[in-house]
Amino acid sequence: MLTAKFDRVSMQLADPFGISRGTQTAAENVVVRIEDEGGMTGVGAAAPSAHYGETAATVEAVLPDLLDVVEEVGDPHAIDRIERRMEETVRRNPAARTAVSIALHDLAAKRLGVPLYKQWGLDPERAPASSFTIGLDDIETIREKTADAYEAGYDILKVKVGTDRDKAIIEAVRDEAPGVTIRVDANEAWTPREAVEMSEFLADYGVEFVEQPVPAEDYEGLKFVYDNSALPIAADESCITADDIPKIADRVDIANLKLMKCGSLSEAKRMIHTARSHGLEVMLGCMIETNAAIAAGCHLAPLLDYADLDGSLLLADDPYDGVPMPNGAIDLEALDRPGTGAELR
Repeated sequence: MLTAKFDRVSMQLADPFGISRGTQTAAENVVVRIEDEGGMTGVGAAAPSAHYGETAATVEAVLPDLLDVVEEVGDPHAIDRIERRMEETVRRNPAARTAVSIALHDLAAKRLGVPLYKQWGLDPERAPASSFTIGLDDIETIREKTADAYEAGYDILKVKVGTDRDKAIIEAVRDEAPGVTIRVDANEAWTPREAVEMSEFLADYGVEFVEQPVPAEDYEGLKFVYDNSALPIAADESCITADDIPKIADRVDIANLKLMKCGSLSEAKRMIHTARSHGLEVMLGCMIETNAAIAAGCHLAPLLDYADLDGSLLLADDPYDGVPMPNGAIDLEALDRPGTGAELR
């Protein structure tokens, strides 16, 4: 027997966070708790994005139907059955379904007394370090944020671009953080020709790869960039579920998936294996999320080539602890509790 409940959590960001589509200063997540008859509780969270048609309100609107499925099945280890029935019940709303999926996985692993990565049989030593994101801002503020991240010991910086100041932004970041790995994310802001031109400039500054240079639906433009770019290309907004992988397989080098886009931890694993079968590298990204969600993504890290799981690090005060991530290193072996590791402070 299982019982479930949820509540909305509003969190301020440590600093305003800007991308090419806008700037935010706060984030609303919806935390789900699923409890078994013995009082053990699994925790998950939704970090909805209006860009994909979800808000905290839409998550709250569909969660009663999703949690009815959980209570009807009543077995936290019947995850495949529950996830399938949830998708049949609510076709869209992937962030809402993901929150329930995370809570179920957390509870199932807790009942077995092991961290989730051990339940999956994954090697924690294979987890790549996470990048730390430098959002869009004025150049001086970008310099300050970069210097702070550099001094804090982050070795991989993901830099948001998509403005008429992109070259100045990269120059400032490289100047303040010599030697670090830089990745660039345009969030669909460039034309294909702009992307190719920028790739040559970025290559001169030692950038590792470019994420989502053109609009998500512009598959021909993405192909043009891929064929002519001086750098590897990653797809994010063009890559939602496993069904999208074949569409981008000959247009990018890296598939960037997000739990809040794909709908469940099981779908995330399907995406990883599908991407591998198409010869793509894999990255796991995130929204601005509490550790109640981010922690689950950390357990997938041994399956990844790249990680961008800094969503909780951008918050002023996350109500949840998660997997230790000193300087971006995803330290699964340091986790001293079962499940995902998400725990209310």
